[in-house]
Amino acid sequence: MQERVEMVHWHRSGRYSVAELAVAFGVSRKTAYKWLGRSAQGGVEGLQERSRAPQRHPNATPEPVVAAVLRAKARHPRWGPAKLQPVPQEPPEVKERWPAVSTRGAILDRHGLVARRRPRRRVAPWSQPFQQCRGPNDVWSADFKGWFRTQDGSRCDPLTVSDAFSRMLLCCQAVARPDAAHVRPVFERLFREYGLPLAIRTDNGPPFASVGAGGLSPLSAWWIKLGILPERIRPGHPEQNGRHERLHGTLKQETARPPAANARAQQRRFDAFRADYNTERPHQALGQVPPATLYVPSSRSYPGRVEGPSYPETAAVRRVRHNGEIKWHGELLFVSSALAGELVAVSETEHGWVVHFGPIALGALRPKMTRLDPLPLLMPMVDWQYWQHQQSVTYVPG
Repeated sequence: MQERVEMVHWHRSGRYSVAELAVAFGVSRKTAYKWLGRSAQGGVEGLQERSRAPQRHPNATPEPVVAAVLRAKARHPRWGPAKLQPVPQEPPEVKERWPAVSTRGAILDRHGLVARRRPRRRVAPWSQPFQQCRGPNDVWSADFKGWFRTQDGSRCDPLTVSDAFSRMLLCCQAVARPDAAHVRPVFERLFREYGLPLAIRTDNGPPFASVGAGGLSPLSAWWIKLGILPERIRPGHPEQNGRHERLHGTLKQETARPPAANARAQQRRFDAFRADYNTERPHQALGQVPPATLYVPSSRSYPGRVEGPSYPETAAVRRVRHNGEIKWHGELLFVSSALAGELVAVSETEHGWVVHFGPIALGALRPKMTRLDPLPLLMPMVDWQYWQHQQSVTYVPG
């Protein structure tokens, strides 16, 4: 800019020709004439660098399509560009020319509708022999989305249950207390409506698990009696249930920022979010279709009467007393208070004599011990699919 001003100054002095100035300032005569002409039209401001962007873009997105993208964003303010689709009322020419995801993102960015976020460091997935998720109802995920208070000060503990394959949000219900007495009726309703899954994946907290033998709680023991494998992620590794955790992030943004006025209004938000999430909101992991298009209820219906686990004839069956003990060879052995009233079995394995509830090993029997000796790996003792098939035969104690 300084050299352009000097060139104009020396040209106005009349002592140098344009050709001489071009050589002195190291530019062509065409460039020298250009800057002298711009100076004559606009003064010093005319010497500023101008944008080289074309004034017309023949391949630009038509304005009606841009307006349709903005209308779709206004309808779903928290949706990203990948999920935005034209509303049904849009004309056919707009739907035919609906832009790509990158173009939708650029349109939203130009109009100030994109919030910048710092990139997050992703944790590598943990490989563990969980139940394979090949279809709907193979694995359900259950958890509590951290509690919060509504505007009137009431505590809200939302219980969420989703299908891992289709991402179908089966339940988002605020319960009075996060314990088995209030959670079990919710699962009973889900089992009656959707049938039984093969496995339910949770964290290690109550009421899904306990510090007792096998990590079982009364709720997970009830699942086993129904032929459902309780899966628990490793402590401190929520990424092992990452699909469900990601759902919680969306749920918080849509329903709890800010919270509703009271518990009833908050539940109405949960219900509206669940309907929108399942039937309207496209899911990127599902090829931009909503979860309801892939989900079908389970073929395993909820039984009218829940029986105890069935055991092979070679196993010694014992009923757990009200204090969590069983009698073995004339001695009282503490097993688990969570299994009070349930039938457990003692089988001979490579680890010695092992007590198990259904297919889940609880611990090993050791001489002169009043409690079970924990096993190195509390994993199912038998093939889970085979055991689920055998549940059609119920053991009746003689």
